[in-house]
Amino acid sequence: MPDILIRNATIATMDETRREIAGDILIRGGTIAALGRGLQTRGEVIDATGCVVTPGLVNTHHHLYQSLTRAVPGGQDALLFGWLKTLYPIWARFGPEEMRVSALTGLAELALSGCTLTSDHLYLYPNGARLEDTIDAAREIGLRFHPTRGAMSIGESAGGLPPDSLVEDEAAILKDMGRVVDAFHDPKDGAMVRVGLAPCSPFSVSRDLMREAAILARDKGVMLHTHLAENDEDIAYSLEKFGCRPGQYAEDLGWTGADVWHAHCVKLDEGEIGLFARSRTGVAHCPCSNCRLGSGIAPIRRMRDAGVKVGLGVDGSASNDAGNLVGEARQAMLLQRVANGADALSAREALEIATLGGARVLGRSDCGSIEPGKRADLAIWDMRGIEAAGAWDPVAALLLAGPTRVRDLFVEGRQVVRDGHITTIDLPRFIEDQNRLARRLMA
Repeated sequence: MPDILIRNATIATMDETRREIAGDILIRGGTIAALGRGLQTRGEVIDATGCVVTPGLVNTHHHLYQSLTRAVPGGQDALLFGWLKTLYPIWARFGPEEMRVSALTGLAELALSGCTLTSDHLYLYPNGARLEDTIDAAREIGLRFHPTRGAMSIGESAGGLPPDSLVEDEAAILKDMGRVVDAFHDPKDGAMVRVGLAPCSPFSVSRDLMREAAILARDKGVMLHTHLAENDEDIAYSLEKFGCRPGQYAEDLGWTGADVWHAHCVKLDEGEIGLFARSRTGVAHCPCSNCRLGSGIAPIRRMRDAGVKVGLGVDGSASNDAGNLVGEARQAMLLQRVANGADALSAREALEIATLGGARVLGRSDCGSIEPGKRADLAIWDMRGIEAAGAWDPVAALLLAGPTRVRDLFVEGRQVVRDGHITTIDLPRFIEDQNRLARRLMA
């Protein structure tokens, strides 16, 4: 792979001191080789005059398959449980083609919003769908990927929320969890695919499955992920069924620690925040989805002040209904200001959460900041357009003004977006496929 030199940029490193540099970035062999002024190369030179370069953004929670069910009537104005009840019967008609095409669409949408590393929480496998349907899509797009083998095992007939047609036998779930980890997980620095284990939620799996999944994950050396404390209904369910709050439920079953991250956590109380801080448990904050479903504003300021690891997630594209990660960072900033005052979360801190914060949540010390030796996952934002015209501070303007679409995107030193267009797939063709499948589901 030839060297690439990004020249004349404003570089927001998002390192430990949030250092900002006016200069150049040299990419060599998939890593950042050097930062500075006047760097030279015999390879490709990319002029970034008038641009801000950030680390690639990191998405810590998504359901890629849901990009086929945006703006579904009946779910547009529902709370979480009602929304799920509307969507479950539609998702039950998915198969491998729907999983792959929806993943390609969702991954391309993320890439265009500056994302280089994304997790995915796939917890239903109807009609022969498998986790590798999404892994193949990520390889095709070229994004760094952290899929999680999710699961649901308690259907309506057993008092759960999902229909019986979407739940699986728990022994089969654990067997397939082991299979996908063995087949696809890469623990090395620079890995393009790591796999996690992710029973869907406390209201769709048993205590036994939660406990066994945690044991299996630690035996295999992979991370754990689930939904937790998303809204008031979630808290009420936990109190009624388990006799405790979600944080206590998680701790009792082995679901706290540096190898665990929970999505949403809108309703964590002070004790649970302290538990997560002490145990180094991570949180995927999904501000747009939390707004869309009326779940509330997560206490991110209090979490950060306590030392909780926090990253951002776009959540599923049926509950957001978009997958724009830089837009998510802006929304996170604005919501904390609504809740706590105009100085509660700066643009730079929100950008840190979207980059270094997300990398830490996913256990990636090799990503998330622009430093020599880190992976060459970089987003170039052209600040010369109408969105940022007149901006005095280009780094802050990225979240305070825009743009919301990246100019160029590099993952492992390979260019995935060039001049605002995906380079790795024929995106118009996949949009056509996506709409064809959505029409078929509607019919």
